[in-house]
Amino acid sequence: MSRAPSSPTPPDLPPELARLDEVPDELRRLELEGMLLKELDLGERDATGLRLLESRLEGVELTGARLQGASLSDVAVAAGSWANLAADSLTLKRVELRGARLTGATLGNASLEDVVFADCRIDLARFRFAKLLRVRFESCRLEEADFYAANLSSVVFSDCDLSGVALAEATFVESEIRGCKLAQIGNPERLRGVRMPWADVVQAADVLALAVGIEIVD
Repeated sequence: MSRAPSSPTPPDLPPELARLDEVPDELRRLELEGMLLKELDLGERDATGLRLLESRLEGVELTGARLQGASLSDVAVAAGSWANLAADSLTLKRVELRGARLTGATLGNASLEDVVFADCRIDLARFRFAKLLRVRFESCRLEEADFYAANLSSVVFSDCDLSGVALAEATFVESEIRGCKLAQIGNPERLRGVRMPWADVVQAADVLALAVGIEIVD
């Protein structure tokens, strides 16, 4: 029997944050610590190598922004858009995203450790070759997300829509899927070793049968 997934460690935020009211002209390799970013428009901006520590984002617009090689540690995100974000090699550590939109975001080769996505839209996002450790997806839309060759350890998908998710070459360790839609998952055999409640196994019988090569007949 595999062990149950470990829970993510939440962000460690200071009791008071300084509000950032004016966005610097240069965001590349900028370091910000102990900041509140609220209702700022950073869409399409180049923030390559940005370091954000012990901070909170509320309603921040990052659509189409470039965060390749950026690092976020002890960060809480509420709402806002990360749609079409270009964030290859992004590092997230002790980060919570709630109610955010990440449609089409690219997080190839990203490192996600102690991360929570809750009520987020993450459809068409790409996690190719990413490493996920102690990550939890709660009530998220992940239709057609791409986890090609991703390494998922202590990852939980709870009440999520995983329809059409691509799992080719992905590996799961000590991970769980609960109450999720699994229709048309690509390479369902990669779910080997995932923990699921019996009721979910029965509901996803067609997907799991395909994974082991069982032909369903009338």
